[in-house]
Amino acid sequence: MSVVLHGYSFSVYRRIARLALEEKGLAYTCVEVDPFATPVPETYLAMHPFGRVPTLVHGDFVLYETVAITRYVDEAFDGPPLQPDEPRQRARMQQVISIIDSYGYWPLVRQVFSHGVFRPMRSLPGDRDQVSQGLVASARVLHALERLVAPGPFFLGDRISLADIHLAPMVAYFAAAPEAAAMISHYPGLSDWWTRMADRPTMQQTIPDWTSLAPAGTDRPQSQGPG
Repeated sequence: MSVVLHGYSFSVYRRIARLALEEKGLAYTCVEVDPFATPVPETYLAMHPFGRVPTLVHGDFVLYETVAITRYVDEAFDGPPLQPDEPRQRARMQQVISIIDSYGYWPLVRQVFSHGVFRPMRSLPGDRDQVSQGLVASARVLHALERLVAPGPFFLGDRISLADIHLAPMVAYFAAAPEAAAMISHYPGLSDWWTRMADRPTMQQTIPDWTSLAPAGTDRPQSQGPG
């Protein structure tokens, strides 16, 4: 059965799903969907009634919500396991995912990256107050993650997990802002982890193609943020 991932090229959540697919060594096809388009296509809303991204289609099975997608990819296909066997490690993995979704995504991505990097990249005005607020809120997130990161090549220790896969795209966008990259350097465990993850082949293979981003003022849909 074919595997098709519907999502927005610049969405951290599509990249998370792509990382899971890449780490499992799966063949898949990407279909572009801009959740900021007006209106979102009805064909996509038929799969995802909330119009967010990504959505995975595996044969006749349609699945949305990134956490559900990555767990399904890990459990439904052969390949290296992406979830720990030990209950405490599995709980820690879920804790990291919850932290970055609940407290990290907005300041790291929608404030610091969107206003400090993404919008200026498109010659659109960024709100420096949003960047400043995001940096302040991000410090608490980075501090919490620093307390949880384990010694070893990956966030939980010796083996990559969905914690790494969920966290890395968020940090990648955040670190694209110079002041954010400087902040990360003050957290040695997190900084070392990020240096290793940034160089991982699957991370390199899933970097968004920024050359495909429509410049502001074209007749293509004007995306409000990276998603």
